[in-house]
Amino acid sequence: MRISGGIARGIPLVVPKGDSVRPATDGARQAAFSSLGAYVPGTRFLDLFAGSGAYGLEALSRGAVGGVFVEKNAKAAACVRQNLAAVCKSLGRESAGVEIFQADALTSSYGEAVPDLVFIDPPYEIISTVAPVLFARLTEFLAAKPEALVVFEMPGELELTPPGWTEIKRLGKGARQPTIVFFRAA
Repeated sequence: MRISGGIARGIPLVVPKGDSVRPATDGARQAAFSSLGAYVPGTRFLDLFAGSGAYGLEALSRGAVGGVFVEKNAKAAACVRQNLAAVCKSLGRESAGVEIFQADALTSSYGEAVPDLVFIDPPYEIISTVAPVLFARLTEFLAAKPEALVVFEMPGELELTPPGWTEIKRLGKGARQPTIVFFRAA
């Protein structure tokens, strides 16, 4: 796995060994960021179920000014720290403005700054359980920024219709294939 675009393009990302993390593929991230395009520079992000931190780190590489990673697994959170250091070194910047919370995405604080982009990439088997809780929390947390985008990675056969949210774009269609869905508050 590598950063697929921006200034830190090509920087390898470390992933914890074992089955605890299913990293977002390079192709899925490239598709998501191609669709986001010029929206990313100058934004702040929130990366929930961060895993290796690939989505948030990709945003930094493409011009995001900062953000928050939330990852419960200790080994994965350590990988996010290591990957953040490598990406920041490549970008020639400090990690100021970027926080890593080793915590549960369903109950933790998301920091104080309201993000412009929220990346959600949970284990596929828990999506139906966690999605209603996440969208309810994000409705409140993003109230000050109704234009914020939620980028949710899920299996292609899954449909989410969270109350108060509108699906504005869907990338990928194959069953059992990663699909990226963009939501905005209705």
